[in-house]
Amino acid sequence: MPNIKPISDLRNYGEVLRSVSVGSPVFLTKNGRGQYAVLHIDEYVEYEKTLAWRKLKSELDRGRQSGEENGWISADAVFTRLEERYDD
Repeated sequence: MPNIKPISDLRNYGEVLRSVSVGSPVFLTKNGRGQYAVLHIDEYVEYEKTLAWRKLKSELDRGRQSGEENGWISADAVFTRLEERYDD
């Protein structure tokens, strides 16, 4: 069951924070509508990791699609391009 509280409960923020745990965020409403979510920091870190993984996977999928559509280049060509770009 979601833990939903009106934002006015933040007057006693210690009580609201005690309600937060991993897997049990507190959702705060303003004028009866969902406005904010208070997450445990460990849950937030996992959320950030998930976003980073999705972004990486999307880029890898785009690269694979490009290779399939436009042809692949050899590993030697990749290293040469990287050296040209990043060599001091």
